Amino acid sequence: MTQLFSPARIGNLDLKNRMVMAPLTRSRALQNIPNDLMAEYYAQRAGAGLIITEGTSPSPNGLGYPRIPGIFNKEQINGWKKITKAVHDKGGKIVLQLMHTGRVAHPDNLPQGAEVLAPSAVKLETTKLWTDKNGLQEVPIAREMTHDDIRHTIEEHIQASKNAIEAGFDGVEIHGANGYLVKQFLNPNSNRRTDEYGGSIENRSRFLLEVTEGIANAIGKEKVGIRLSPFGLSNETPVYPDAEAMYDYLSRSLNDLGILYLHLVDHSAMTGQKVPESLVNTIRHNFKGSLILSGGYDPERAETAIKNGNANLVAFGRPFLANPDLVNRYKNRLPLNSPKFDLFYSAGAEGYSDYPVFENAALV
Repeated sequence: MTQLFSPARIGNLDLKNRMVMAPLTRSRALQNIPNDLMAEYYAQRAGAGLIITEGTSPSPNGLGYPRIPGIFNKEQINGWKKITKAVHDKGGKIVLQLMHTGRVAHPDNLPQGAEVLAPSAVKLETTKLWTDKNGLQEVPIAREMTHDDIRHTIEEHIQASKNAIEAGFDGVEIHGANGYLVKQFLNPNSNRRTDEYGGSIENRSRFLLEVTEGIANAIGKEKVGIRLSPFGLSNETPVYPDAEAMYDYLSRSLNDLGILYLHLVDHSAMTGQKVPESLVNTIRHNFKGSLILSGGYDPERAETAIKNGNANLVAFGRPFLANPDLVNRYKNRLPLNSPKFDLFYSAGAEGYSDYPVFENAALV
């Protein structure tokens, strides 16, 4: 097994291996500001070829969950500077994932003056959200975005990408997966609009492509990636009849923009349907940039995907969460720590930065 652990170059980035740390929401950003504890956590995992941060909001309106970080004010930029420096000091590369939660939000989790916005006012029927203020809450119906809201939100994404570069990131990843704002535009079950942002595949794709083009123009297309989950069902975004046609169109359009990478997620290991191999092949054919595959991969399957040319890089989520030295453990076939599921979204170091590296782990 050599490909997974071999160096790679994507765009202008030289990576020490082809293992990517997938974005993992951890809810440790008190007052939505990145902090020293987060810097420790990311630095511990700098052995990854590339780190993609947890979802980070470009807007006060996008902070749908408690304690998720933002990148829209100076305090947040300064907090992220500590993290990028900590990762770079260990020879790692790190990109910021921009995540606007859209309708997946509760007012108790938003700062004063922010509001829950979405492409259409379609209620989340089964999803409930935790708030630190009042516990588990039903999600209110979002306000449908006006044209001014859409333009403002696109500008927020563009400014956030500039802020990310100021904070020292190697690039940004647009979160177009998991049922958040971008995917809410893509999915006809959450997008009921009848204007140029709704209806046809081209119209439902417009928001994502305008965000992507705006960011590429602002910071350089070689610093932009995007995450897509074609058949993921998260946050009430069910599969729809023209889904494969949608992602065929998107992959061609994103290729035309010349961005750095496309991060394709198969959620069948958790909540979702398997992405058909035919669609993966279509996307691989259409998109000439780097392709990151993600979703329940082990080292052997990742190695095969890279050797077959189906992927340039492979992302790992929960294994990186519980094993800061995951590259070493996979490379040397060492046993893994088990994730502490009950502490995934708590506020402290326990279940976050206290996972042992192998030489400190008790062998079972």
